[in-house]
Amino acid sequence: MTAEHARIAVAGASGLIGSALVRSLTADGHEVVRLVRRAPRGADEVRWDPERGHVDAAGLAGCDAVVNLAGAGVGDRRWTEEYKKRIHDSRVPATAGLARAVASLDKPPRVFVNGSAMGIYGETGDRVADESAPAARGFLPELCVQWEAAAAPAQEAGVRTVFTRTGLVVARGGGAWGKLFPLFKAGLGGRMGDGRQYWSYIALHDEVAAIRHLIDRDDLSGPFNLTAPEPLTNREITEAMGRVLRRPTLFAVPAPVLRAVLGEMAGDVLGSARVVPKRLLESGFTFAFPGIEDAIRAA
Repeated sequence: MTAEHARIAVAGASGLIGSALVRSLTADGHEVVRLVRRAPRGADEVRWDPERGHVDAAGLAGCDAVVNLAGAGVGDRRWTEEYKKRIHDSRVPATAGLARAVASLDKPPRVFVNGSAMGIYGETGDRVADESAPAARGFLPELCVQWEAAAAPAQEAGVRTVFTRTGLVVARGGGAWGKLFPLFKAGLGGRMGDGRQYWSYIALHDEVAAIRHLIDRDDLSGPFNLTAPEPLTNREITEAMGRVLRRPTLFAVPAPVLRAVLGEMAGDVLGSARVVPKRLLESGFTFAFPGIEDAIRAA
């Protein structure tokens, strides 16, 4: 679809992934419609209130695809009960409202791409998790289940619906790596806990390319893990960061310290997620930066 001129609506267009996706699409001559919380300033903006699940559906008319990447940052703050509610309310009602708006159109878009996260699988230890793995229990896995379920109105209306279960995005300007880069550059980087936990990462370039691949392919629907083909342990990633940035990685952050600083969120830093992109690879997608050193250099 995106081989020719397309009109694509993006929710979360100012976020790390959304802004990179918008740059990629506009550079190729596509028309991007951004969902905004304020009064629209032009035909390329649509008003929405994500927490209340309200979208100006008329603004989505004529869109070939709708991509929902909205949501408060999971790793941005300590998980207080108040912030956990914000993480939930910025995703579940927002997705439901967007899916209802998509379903209400006389001519719905050809595809609804809804963000999700590899957090749905929870702690996997050494076990490899592809898209057939069950959802775990806990705040983040249960949030992901609700988040994906909220897209039901679009699916029931016959709109091809894709869930992007994204891993840790390797990028300089945000997400987990946005916090890691300054630490490592200052020579303060090191493994977290015992370092044996698996981290499933993806270069920002590959994240955007994968989303565009899923928009283009009319035969693809359902969940797709957006992670590099070979997850690595935190220790291996720490060593790679040291090599690429030419900094020592002597500092190890003990698990009790992480729990004291991060609270409940520490479980996701210390937990092991060995997630692989089985369906993405089977669909013929090629990673530009599959290795961790390539991904770090690209960032």
